[in-house]
Formats: sequence, C-alpha cells, structure tokens
Amino acid sequence: MVVKRTFDVLDKYVSEFPAKKIALAGKDPGGYFEYSSADYLKNSNNISYGLLALGITKGDKITSITFNRPEWNFLDMGIAQIGAIHIPIYPTISDADYEYILKHAEVKMIFVAGEEMYKRIKHILPQIPSLQALYTFRDLHGFQHLAELMELGSKKSDEAKLKEIKDSITENDIATIIYTSGTTGTPKGVVLSHKNLVSNFIAASKIPPYGPEHTALSFLPICHIYERMLNYMYQYLGMTVYYAGSLANLPDYFTEFNPHVFSTVPRLLEKIFAKVIAKGNTLKGIQKRIFFWALDVALNYDIGKENKWPYGLKLKIAHILVLGKIKITLGKNADIIVSGGAALQVRLCRFFWALGIHVLEGYGLTETSPVLTVNTLEPHGTKFGTVGLPFDDVQLKIAEDGEILCKTPGLMLGYYKEEAMTREVIDTDGWFHTGDIGVIESTGHLRITDRKKLIFKTSFGKYISPQLIENKFKESLFIDQIMVFGENQKFAAALIVPEFSNLTAWCNEKGLKFDNKTDMVNSLEVRNLFKNEVAYLNSSLGDYERIAQYEILDKEWSIESGELSATLKVRRTYITKNYREYMLKIFPDL
Repeated sequence: MVVKRTFDVLDKYVSEFPAKKIALAGKDPGGYFEYSSADYLKNSNNISYGLLALGITKGDKITSITFNRPEWNFLDMGIAQIGAIHIPIYPTISDADYEYILKHAEVKMIFVAGEEMYKRIKHILPQIPSLQALYTFRDLHGFQHLAELMELGSKKSDEAKLKEIKDSITENDIATIIYTSGTTGTPKGVVLSHKNLVSNFIAASKIPPYGPEHTALSFLPICHIYERMLNYMYQYLGMTVYYAGSLANLPDYFTEFNPHVFSTVPRLLEKIFAKVIAKGNTLKGIQKRIFFWALDVALNYDIGKENKWPYGLKLKIAHILVLGKIKITLGKNADIIVSGGAALQVRLCRFFWALGIHVLEGYGLTETSPVLTVNTLEPHGTKFGTVGLPFDDVQLKIAEDGEILCKTPGLMLGYYKEEAMTREVIDTDGWFHTGDIGVIESTGHLRITDRKKLIFKTSFGKYISPQLIENKFKESLFIDQIMVFGENQKFAAALIVPEFSNLTAWCNEKGLKFDNKTDMVNSLEVRNLFKNEVAYLNSSLGDYERIAQYEILDKEWSIESGELSATLKVRRTYITKNYREYMLKIFPDL
C-alpha cells in the first residue's frame, strides 16, 4: 500500500503481516513484553479513541518522556491518527529545558516512563498552564496510566469517526516537533511534517536487504530523529523490533535478541573496541600473540581486499582463531550497524567489516529528518572515512566557505514560533545551510571535516578544526575522550580523558599499583606514556594543528555527569564551564 503519513506504516504492517506473532517486543525493569501486529493495531486505535474521548483534537501537542519501549509506538501512532502532534523529549535533559519546552509547545498531555521520571518533572507541572493530564506507561499507585487510556478508548471506539479524521490528514500536516539544543541556550523546536519523515524512511528502506524474517534492536533514544526514522523504516520493511530499556544490559540484549541490524553512535563502537583490546591484554604468551596478530589483520582490512591473496587467507584464519569469537558477542545474526551523530574512526570501520559486520556511516540533521547521505551495500557504495552518497532525492552543494548546503523533501517546515531563526538557515533559494564543513569527493561520497561554528583561529591566524584532531587522537588505545580548544591563543590545547580500562591494564602489566584514578593519571609513568602518545599522534598533523599542551583528567565523561549529550556527543559549553580550572592551567588569560 502507499505510505504518505507516518500512521500509514501501521496499516501497511498489519495488512501485509496480520498474523505476525512478534511485531514489537522489549525489556525493562518490569519484565519482558511482546506484542503481535494485531496487538499493535488494537492498542494504537484504542489510544486514538481514548484521546478523542478526552477532547484532544488536531494540532494539540502531546509529549512523551520515556526510554525506548514498544508502547512508545502505540502512543506515537495513536497521536498521529487523530492529527495531534507528538513531541518526544529526552529523559535526561535539565529542569530548565523541560520547563521551556513544555511551555513553548503549549503541551496538553504528558506521558512519562514511570514514577522516577514523574518525580523529575512534578515541580515543573504547575508552571505549565496548557497542561490537562499526565499519564505513566505502567500502572503505578496514584497515577493515571496508559492501560486506562486504552480501556477508555475501547469503550468509546468509533471506527467511522477515526477513519474520517485519518482521511483528513495530509502528508503536509505537522507530525512532530523535536526540540534540539540551540546556540541561544534554549532548545529549538524543529517542525517536521508527515512527508518529511516518510520520504526519509522510504529512501532509507532501499539500503538493507531485509524483510519480516529479520530483526532490529533499538536502544538509542527513540525521541531522537535518527532512531525514530529507523524505527519507522524497520516497520515499513515488516521487521520485528526489540527495544532495550537500559544500555546497562546491552551485551545481553545482543545475544538474547540476535538482531540483524541496529543503529549506534561512534562512542559505543569505540567502547566495544576498547573492551576487545582490554580482553586481549589479559591473555598471555602465544594466545596473546595470536590475538593481536588477528587484530592487526582486521585493522588492515579494506573493501574487496578479503578476496585477494594472501590477505584473504590471513583473514579467514584470523576469523577462525579470534574474530569469529568477537563477532558472536554482538549476536549470531549481526550484519549491519548504522553509525551516525559524529565522525567514526576509519580503523573502527575496518575492524567491524573484518568481523563480517557492515558498519554504514551516514550523515544528517534533525532539520532534514534526518539522513542526507549514507554508505550502502551496493558495489562502490561504501568508502571508509566518508559519510556516504546522498539519497536519490537529496541535492548537495558546497558553499564557497566549505559549508554543506542541501535540498531535500525531508527539510523541516521550520523552527516552531521562530520565523527569523528559520530564515537564517534556509536561504531564499531554498538551500538549507547545515553548519557543517565538508567536501564531495570524485566518487560522489561526502566527507565531513568539521562543524563550521567549532572551527577556531589561533593568535597567529591559523584555523583549527577540533573534530579532525579529536578523531585522530581517539585512535590511541589510551584516549577515551578529548576536547581541543585554544581560540585566539598561540597554540591548540586539549583536555584528555583516558581509556581507563586499557590504562589500568597497562599499569598492571608494568607492575604499577594506584589507590585511585587521580594518583594514576598524576604518576610519572602515566605522564610519560601520554607524552609519547601525544608526540606520536601529533606527528601526523600540521605544525599549527599539533596539541602543544594538555591536561589529563581523572574521571570519565558521561551523560549522568553532564559532559555528554543524550546522543553521547561532547557538550563543549558544559565542559568549558565546569573544567575551566584545568583550561586556565594552560591559558591563564582564557
């Protein structure tokens, strides 16, 4: 059937796979839950009926604040079918952002994961004059919950009325508003139509060779456009989708659900690779030599090289001895990993492809629904170090200053209530200014070099691209995270977070014992190790790009402690503010 609106995916799914026993499933602290395609349709419709019974009409704003779960889809489809607007919000943002979004969007209803999330926002709720009701996803004492709404809907069902409303909704109507962090310090509401979303997931659906017999695992925040678009795509292809309620148990989910595909950000792949190295470092003698020989074979992989002598033979042996055992930790069906959100190190591409897992790096923005380019499985479709080829319906060009401009059917309708801000990014010719710097290679692949606003100039007039340097430095087995800075200074400097598992293994191998991480990073031996690492990494950079001074930090950056965003990106503004004392050691006049 023709899919023009997001909820058409549900109708397509049910009509083509009416007897599908597991359409959506997931795990959270409450247990394991699974739903058939018939359950999916019934629950979504009952939510539509229930919302109509409560007086919700076309254009009303409804918010969800939850981790990934099957019920998110019921709510999403239930909202869309009556022309209301779904505003999903990250469960990890600040109180100030919650208050701003809920007020700015004039939200009428809120659905939260549970009591813990309710407690996060309950003191804000009296400040939201538009709010009419709050529901939880599970039955908690004293709270209205989703099952009650569905029960109300089942009693108030009116198929003819729902069909009439669905028929009145066009592809150009607003489907969602997604709030993203802005340069002004307050979130921006990106307004996306059904056409924006549908055009993107249909274009993406042409890449994986999957159907109803395949499974996907969803664990990145589904409130983010990246995971949300893929979630629609999985269903458009008739796949079974499993939802991970917690990243803490992710390794178990891989082997329990055995997904064929999942999406991730480079940060997670870096962590997986670091654990592989840490495992190798625990081995002794011949086992250790074989392990790192196999790893070296993997890191020398290139597309097509597996069919050439003698590399192909080496890869087969390495796979039998080591690489096959690593691959199985991601599930017996692991086939495609979609990576986005930040630059991916080429060595990670080589490593995972050598395992037999196709890492496909892509690029896009919330404002473009999101994907503009992606590497594919077609011959010459993937080129390591690039973010792939543009979708067929996407136009790209590079501005004189290197900025990437685009036209796409996925381009947002605008920023909610911010016409002037919209005009700043969409010019009079309809080109969207991405804010990213890049080049289009002779093969047509796009290569991202930096964020336009992150590039800074030294006092000598030299331009520095922080992300380029940071990605190079993260190739070190001893560097987990890094932030480069030095605007208007004589040189570039950095804050460095060690990869503590590998650093601890190195210390143990050297017979070095420390009571805590602070003592470890301040020891002469570790200081010398990083001095050598930085000198080696600097050797591949231009003179003015090299990190002249740095500070080694004694704790990891995380979402919980504020240094990383919900999508695991470095929050530079936060770090600059909270690690100022370390930065002042390098630049006292900062």
